[in-house]
Amino acid sequence: MKNNYKLKKNKFGFFQVSPTPSAEEITKFYAEEFYTGEYKNFNDSSLEVQIGDQEFFEGRWNDIYNNFLEVDDNLKNGASILDIGCGWGLALLYFKKKGFDCYGFDPAKEAVDYGCKKGLKIKHAGLEGMNVFENKKFNMVTMFNVLEHLADPIKSITQIKDILLPNGILMIDVPNEFNDFQTSGRDVHGLNDWWVAPPNHLNYFSKDSLVNLLESLGFTIEICEASFPLEMFLLFGDNYVKDGKLGSSCHKKRVNFEQNLRKQGKASTLKNFYRSLAELNLGRQITIFCKLK
Repeated sequence: MKNNYKLKKNKFGFFQVSPTPSAEEITKFYAEEFYTGEYKNFNDSSLEVQIGDQEFFEGRWNDIYNNFLEVDDNLKNGASILDIGCGWGLALLYFKKKGFDCYGFDPAKEAVDYGCKKGLKIKHAGLEGMNVFENKKFNMVTMFNVLEHLADPIKSITQIKDILLPNGILMIDVPNEFNDFQTSGRDVHGLNDWWVAPPNHLNYFSKDSLVNLLESLGFTIEICEASFPLEMFLLFGDNYVKDGKLGSSCHKKRVNFEQNLRKQGKASTLKNFYRSLAELNLGRQITIFCKLK
């Protein structure tokens, strides 16, 4: 697959891999390789990464929680949340502490077993269908680093519409690919498009293209945020793509940047900074909160 793919830009403005793997191939990949095989260290979803960087991840999940309340200040203890592709369930464990009624599903049995042992209501299921909990509808649905992996994101989001309660909120977090910092850093260092990695990633979004997709499917955009623009380090001269240790050092600097601002009482400044980056289609990740029109 890695040597036989092409990228095509669709009408919404994001790139898709062609030919697209089948749903069975994708489910098999996540069940058998994503968390335990050669891709284990490729993603931020591994158990070791999230536990080892707990303060960083909890800061991110707290931002997500606060954004939910910003969109709908009526959300209270007991509001239901479904995390699609929940992995090990650590985000759900955090939201559970905040009082949300938490559900999730994931194709990786090892990860689901771990979450179940922690008392979460999660199921072992593939990502080809969203109605996993017998027509239950949710106040909130989250997709952390999931939409870029799906063979048919339009079909998946359409299915999500059927499991959202009236005024329900959909949150999607995806990598922000082909952004100006990324492509400039690539060219400065003479790199290839290292972020293009099928069968892991099948879709390559920007803020604008994700907004186009969601609005075309009947959603109103409430919040757009980016994350720290890690590719800026490439423009500083730090080629972390070729040096894993340098990559860890750059990540630690990013963590220090966020944590120091929060400790100085500047969380709102950090929030506004990341929202401004999103408007420029910059930042390593793009996170969008939206509601059905």
